[in-house]
Amino acid sequence: MLRLDLIHNVVSGNKLYKLHCFLQRAVKQSAKGIITFGGAYSNHLVATAFACREAGLKSIAIVRGEQPKILSHTLIACMEYGMQLKFVSRQIYDQKEFTFFITQLNVDYENFVVVPEGGYHPDGAAGAKLIMDLVDQQTTHICCAVGTATTGAGLLLGLKEKQQVVLVPVIKNLNDLVQRISFLTNRSFSPEQLKIMPDYHFGGYAKKTQVLIDFMNSMYEKHRLPTDFVYTAKMLFGIIDAIKKDYFPAGSKIICIHTGGLQGNLSLPPGTLVF
Repeated sequence: MLRLDLIHNVVSGNKLYKLHCFLQRAVKQSAKGIITFGGAYSNHLVATAFACREAGLKSIAIVRGEQPKILSHTLIACMEYGMQLKFVSRQIYDQKEFTFFITQLNVDYENFVVVPEGGYHPDGAAGAKLIMDLVDQQTTHICCAVGTATTGAGLLLGLKEKQQVVLVPVIKNLNDLVQRISFLTNRSFSPEQLKIMPDYHFGGYAKKTQVLIDFMNSMYEKHRLPTDFVYTAKMLFGIIDAIKKDYFPAGSKIICIHTGGLQGNLSLPPGTLVF
């Protein structure tokens, strides 16, 4: 396991890498801050809020959905780190990738760097490429959970000869993954370089079953490895299942990337997890 979750207790996992180029740009351009997007339980929002505070930048979040009476622990943390929250309807939020939406943001929030949801942008992938600096060149398979595909694209950008990236989507019917990677990298990759395992989403994004919860508890009891139910647990379950099914050739050197996001487990009922 590549324990990116140990990088920082807030800006953990792949989040810091995906934000890297955007933060650099904001500082270089003397921008006022960063504006980005996410839902009520977004690890990306928390990471952005904290990173901006540390960099002396303002942060604004366009949050999906009407403002609830009780904020999630995630959004409370964002506010504690100084992030301004702007709630919009799901209908409006779904327009966030359209040019007119971004143009209006640039008018309303002059001199802010706009970061797409989850860092989904070639700059996000360029930052994620730096993760490969931590991967031994003798590694044959680099395994990672996939949401926006930004981290996966970065891994592919840093791929060495005879290495394969194995991606485990955590979203049901993520059928445009190849197109997403093409946008993020401006490249195409062969089946020898990229393997997609689409059958371990456990019902969809942030969905879970008792089988997954039991697996998470088992990983901690056996290896003292904490995982989150949205990303890393699903990826690790899939990779171990693939090993049992002899997907990986004998002698393979496999590394699984822990992308952090453990704060998401706080949404589970007390006592669900043993850690």
